[in-house]
Amino acid sequence: MSTREQTAGHVEPGGPGWSVDLGPARVRKISVSDMDNNVYLITCTTTGERLLVDAADDADRILELLREDDGTTELGQVLTTHSHWDHHRALAQVVQATGARTLAGVADADDLPVPVDVRLGDGGLLRVGNMVLDIISLRGHTPGSVALALSTAADQESTLLFTGDSLFPGGPGKTQTPEDFSTLMGDLEERVFAVYADHAVVLPGHGDNTTLGAERGQLPQWRARGW
Repeated sequence: MSTREQTAGHVEPGGPGWSVDLGPARVRKISVSDMDNNVYLITCTTTGERLLVDAADDADRILELLREDDGTTELGQVLTTHSHWDHHRALAQVVQATGARTLAGVADADDLPVPVDVRLGDGGLLRVGNMVLDIISLRGHTPGSVALALSTAADQESTLLFTGDSLFPGGPGKTQTPEDFSTLMGDLEERVFAVYADHAVVLPGHGDNTTLGAERGQLPQWRARGW
């Protein structure tokens, strides 16, 4: 993945989306709502199977995103990264329109507005067509926040991390207590920064993309400031 592709990813509500083609996988990103929520669509280019990450708002725009990808609104799965209301306002409508299976972290699943078909835990695997994504539990922003790691077989230098509200450019997601902050930082350090290389691209729940390399040197400062 080129430097330009790594550092791109600025999208705005009502504006055009961003996409990257990794060969076996294609990823599209749009922003919805006045809270600038990111919605991601991951497509297996071999089978056409698709996973939506965070049906945050504006079901019509999300269905349009599906059609932009392949001309249909077919969708196999929709994953909600965490239970905060701004990340699932369109979930019920999208599920009703597509019949997609629903996925969420174990500890957040009961707080979603639809029944959850698959409850995800740390270290599990998620199959989308021929692709296999790693499930990463990142506790702290919410108890059941999950991230996904997509690494393509054709290009091992390309890793995408869908981190929800647990990791952003400039720091971790918001936490309510010092204990939650410590838990989130521990999970980020042990399950993300210690596992994935600097070239890994972070696709957060709001705002622009970043890379682990751009953020790694700030870990001590994040710990020291406490947020």
